[in-house]
Amino acid sequence: MPYGTVNADLMTTSDGVSSSGLYGFKNRIYNGQMVIDQRNAGASVTPASGTYTLDRWFANIAQSSKFSVQQTPSATETGFAVRVAAGFTNYLATTSTSAYSVLTADYFSMYQIIEGNNISDLAWGTASAKTVTLSFYVRSSLTGTFGGALNNSGFTRSYPFSYSISVANTWEQKTITVAGDTSGTWLTTNGIGMVVSLSLGAGSTYSGTANAWAGSTLTQPTGATSVVGTNGATFYITGVQLEKGSTATSFDYRPYGTELALCQRYLPAFISTANLDYVPFWSAGATSTSGSGMYKFDVPTRVPPTGITISAASDFRITRPSTGNILCTALSFAQASCYAGSFSWTVASGASADQPYGMYATSSSAKILWTGCEL
Repeated sequence: MPYGTVNADLMTTSDGVSSSGLYGFKNRIYNGQMVIDQRNAGASVTPASGTYTLDRWFANIAQSSKFSVQQTPSATETGFAVRVAAGFTNYLATTSTSAYSVLTADYFSMYQIIEGNNISDLAWGTASAKTVTLSFYVRSSLTGTFGGALNNSGFTRSYPFSYSISVANTWEQKTITVAGDTSGTWLTTNGIGMVVSLSLGAGSTYSGTANAWAGSTLTQPTGATSVVGTNGATFYITGVQLEKGSTATSFDYRPYGTELALCQRYLPAFISTANLDYVPFWSAGATSTSGSGMYKFDVPTRVPPTGITISAASDFRITRPSTGNILCTALSFAQASCYAGSFSWTVASGASADQPYGMYATSSSAKILWTGCEL
């Protein structure tokens, strides 16, 4: 071997894992350690169908109000950090809100959509399809066989997988290895590349043979435990990782700021942490009661946002030295690109046309979410 070169195949980590495949971002899951919750800030929510809960974690449900979801800090679970793994500080907690008997065409799951750009090297849909390994920590009040699935964008290719929870209310790590799919269409664009789901219950329409590829829409293996079937049943997950290769390696911890930036590609947001936080927004008055301006995103978005969701207009004030601070009565989306967006503000009175204004938050719960760039 020439002097000054390193053979990566000969390197191993401190836990004996080969360095091959460990460089860069090996985990294709974003927010797998459940540390980012821009929408709800740790509050419990009962998700509607097709809505996000924690960042990047989507609720897929056929019937409403069957379970709640909450980002939960490990401090609320005695011994969590010891029993799971050092460094996990949060988990995604789902709790069944009734004893619901699933119907034939029902489905309930928490899933993450992985952008096609982030799975292009897997070469799925070709003869060169690569093997992947999914690993995660799970804890449930129920025991038995549980399941989930990998799906393509059209849900025309499915891989239902199974795993067992042997002890109730105890954290266990699970590992599922999946041979890459050589069939079907797997997008490698900024669209839906892969869907990774963990099932909370499904009817026979969406259940199939475990650990095998199928050409239909499946979300779990036949006979999997239904979490929504038991009132008050709990199902917790954290440390979710999907990586190339046939072996689960140590969790790919990323700095909090990096994980936040990855999530903000799909949800740019202003989240106030204290009163008087200034919004990165520069505007000009149009009349005595209105104006508009520009908000620069910290991270370019997947596609241009199409709207905003705010905590409340009264959480914000426009400001300039000569006129003081004026309470907003409305904020509304105007337009956006992948790099910046604009919105309009309204006040009761006191603004001036053609004058510059800044904006600051008057509440520690003030929030502006730019929506429409999620997958």
